[in-house]
Amino acid sequence: MIAYFIIGAEIAFWILIVVGLVLRYILKLKRLSIFVLAASPVIDLVLILLTVLDLKNGEIATFVHGLSAIYIGVSIAYGKQMIEWADQQFKWLVLKVDERPKKAYGKEKSKRETIGFVRHLFAYAIGSAVLWGILLFLGKDEQTISLFYVWSIWSIVVVVDGIISISYIVFPTTKK
Repeated sequence: MIAYFIIGAEIAFWILIVVGLVLRYILKLKRLSIFVLAASPVIDLVLILLTVLDLKNGEIATFVHGLSAIYIGVSIAYGKQMIEWADQQFKWLVLKVDERPKKAYGKEKSKRETIGFVRHLFAYAIGSAVLWGILLFLGKDEQTISLFYVWSIWSIVVVVDGIISISYIVFPTTKK
């Protein structure tokens, strides 16, 4: 059941983004578009509430329950960046204005990768807090053990991401 909530949250997030961009650029209602775009964190709160209620009602935690915590961390850490990306794509595809970022090399690429890794750490901190909050609220037992496994796997992913990000500093890319 929670998988549907996550899918619904993702769909609702992108619907809010598109509606916000249409309000801003097509209908010229900038203030209303800011309100609509700023409402996206409400989706995250609803998703985590539904996840906790699902588990509180006796559901055995699965990877998907853990994914809802990851979703919240990523949404908060990368939300503004995702909205900026959608804004650029909207301008390019709908308004025919080309403001796409150029491919980065060398120090600029290293900087982008480092910023991306810091965002990943921020997402990890938020998602971990949510996962451990659920574990503390419900107790770590057979019902919730997979949440601990999700956190463990994500911890490995963060370390790998850090190694890759550092590699761009040690071995900067060059333009071909």
